[in-house]
Amino acid sequence: MTHGEAVAALDTAYFERREDLRHEERADDGGRREAELMEWHRIVQLLAATSGTYDPDADAVPQEELAVDRRCKEAEQQRFQEQQQFAVRADELAGLAGAGRLDRTVASRPGDEAARELLANRGDYRAGAVDDWLARARALAGHYADPDARTAAVGLLPVPVRARAALLAALARTGAPTDGDLEFVGRLAQADPAATTALAAWLDNAAEVKGGTT
Repeated sequence: MTHGEAVAALDTAYFERREDLRHEERADDGGRREAELMEWHRIVQLLAATSGTYDPDADAVPQEELAVDRRCKEAEQQRFQEQQQFAVRADELAGLAGAGRLDRTVASRPGDEAARELLANRGDYRAGAVDDWLARARALAGHYADPDARTAAVGLLPVPVRARAALLAALARTGAPTDGDLEFVGRLAQADPAATTALAAWLDNAAEVKGGTT
């Protein structure tokens, strides 16, 4: 496209906008016509400065727009694939919970928080068992041994689950067995997460005081 052709296209765009204003049924939707005019103005000015022909493949503006579109599509595809993976993991955890096999032998891994949320959103009764398993995993290690994973879990796990994990970890540090039925820990955390977390801190502090006096 030459400079003259771009000017002619700009004139056509102005004519079409005037027609839009004359006919209500052709009213511009979302500023599309104005955006078109601005783009033709830009191309006319670009060709006036370069005195060459217009090549969209060499124009940084549309190329960047195409690049942004590609990145958006890639990000959307990645999100879709992650959601599929979370759904598969949610079904796996629910199956293990239903069979009574969701215990410490099952390793936790990144993304389990999202899988747990899917189960909760579905109203799946097995989400409670997954909560207990995740709390134990966070308290006793699993992938939560990684500091970054523990930090991220603060925003990914519900407060009662984090409170349950804190109390389980504190009990483990006292030497109390944590492999048995500690259903009361879950009930405490659900009823009053703040008090449960405070109890965990008190146990840790008491253990430190005791250790310092021996």
